[in-house]
Amino acid sequence: MSSEISTQIRHGALIITFVTLSALLLYTDTYSYLLSSGSFSSSFSPPGLNHSSAPDSNQELEQILKKASTVNKTVILTSLNDAWASPGSIIDLFLKSFELGDGTHKLLDHLVIVALDQKAYNRCRIVHKHCYALVTEDVDFQQEAFFMTPKYSKIVWRKIDFLRTVLELGYTFVFSDSDIMWFRDPFPRFFPDADFQIACDYFLGRPEDLNNSPNSGFTYVKSNNRTIAFYKFWYSSRETYPRLHDQDVLNKIKFDPFISEIGIKIRFLDTANFGGLCEPSRDLNLVCTMHVNCCIGMERKVADLKIMLQDWRSFMSLPSDLKNQSIISWRVPHTCRFQKQEKIINWQNIFEEDAFWLL
Repeated sequence: MSSEISTQIRHGALIITFVTLSALLLYTDTYSYLLSSGSFSSSFSPPGLNHSSAPDSNQELEQILKKASTVNKTVILTSLNDAWASPGSIIDLFLKSFELGDGTHKLLDHLVIVALDQKAYNRCRIVHKHCYALVTEDVDFQQEAFFMTPKYSKIVWRKIDFLRTVLELGYTFVFSDSDIMWFRDPFPRFFPDADFQIACDYFLGRPEDLNNSPNSGFTYVKSNNRTIAFYKFWYSSRETYPRLHDQDVLNKIKFDPFISEIGIKIRFLDTANFGGLCEPSRDLNLVCTMHVNCCIGMERKVADLKIMLQDWRSFMSLPSDLKNQSIISWRVPHTCRFQKQEKIINWQNIFEEDAFWLL
């Protein structure tokens, strides 16, 4: 090899090295700037984490929904935050109800837990296989969200916007607060021809009666143009009623002429099957779900949920002939009922535990 060719090779190698080092330094400087400026956060970035503005957010969500869905693209959704993620807390009781329920264990394959912070996501990865990490811009889910503060409002309305996204991706869903116990498969109890079905705090006797008192903690919603339009309308109505949260806004808009215009069929679920502490399902032969509604404070909720699970175990251990006689009834509300007798409540302590978004 001539000395001229050797010199050219050395020069070429030096140029390649210089370019590579320059690119590496530029990348390092840019990364450091993003960290220092707050444009990028590494504090909560597990697989599946999505800022609401991320362009691939829907794609990642759809991948998780696809893994969890039934053959007809139906999923079960619940949410989880730091406050309810500790071992022995509400999420463990929620999952335990699926294990103890009649025909509900198989439904865990279709459950997606939507985690709202790092602790919730880490906990989900330990206890369940379908976890989705959701982040909303400018909201730190690891801090308290006190009732009806601007942060609280932003959190609860993100719920409606997120569920609309699920519908637009073509997935029908059952949304369930995680303080709801699943004792039987609810799908046979749903109305086959309804678009939007919702549980009630108080049921007046007719599922089509708009005067029923809905509870947005449990809904069954089919994916179609009517429900997508409905969720868009529901979300936009937050500006019409800025002092109300999502459930109270629903109570307003259910009478709006727009509901008739889009042709959505709304049905309210009987508390005999979908009960709660406000109006318990009295017959354990009929109950599908039980909600610790009408109860404020995580400790109260956990105490009554544990009693509820004990009552269910006792019922399931009975022989068939005794089950039909309905000799066992709920012992709840128990801890939760005492709050009605209290004249003074430390609301700040309660909302520190309980006023996070429960999607």
